[in-house]
Amino acid sequence: MKTDSNLYQSIASLAFVTGLILMIPFTAMQFTEEVVWTLNDFIFAGILLFGTGLTHKLITRKSDETIYQIAVGFALFTGLFLIWTNLAVGIIGSEDNPINLLYFGVIFVGIIGALMARFQSQGMALTMFAMALAQALVAAIALIGGFYQSPPSTVFHIIGINGFFITLFLVSALLFRYDFQKQ
Repeated sequence: MKTDSNLYQSIASLAFVTGLILMIPFTAMQFTEEVVWTLNDFIFAGILLFGTGLTHKLITRKSDETIYQIAVGFALFTGLFLIWTNLAVGIIGSEDNPINLLYFGVIFVGIIGALMARFQSQGMALTMFAMALAQALVAAIALIGGFYQSPPSTVFHIIGINGFFITLFLVSALLFRYDFQKQ
């Protein structure tokens, strides 16, 4: 079990790494017109990155199980990547397409499921399976409802991107399941 001083050191390290990651777009802005971030973009990105790292530290600090730590990290990374992609460029059409708001429902399923499971492996595996299903449901709604046509996205694009996120959630679910079966 890790001590509180280790937690404080981890938080300080996490803040430092978050700052380093945010230096990438800041530096890119100095050399190209293609990267345009506002102060709000940096603040939001910092909150997302730091919050995801802090969540990982808090959830895994009482576990010495490497598989569990990897599963939590994989789940959190997938959620972060889903939010980041959705807000930056949008998954269906552009980031302004209202259908993209449904992807926050996938994250909501994850948060509620994780809390109900009390972050235990068996419940987390079910939660990740539910998130994969919710992701597939959003894609199906977009395709059946024709929401992908304005602004234009192809059917292949929607199936590919959503399939990618579904796969990531399923890998996380299988990692949690493996951790549960090891116990």
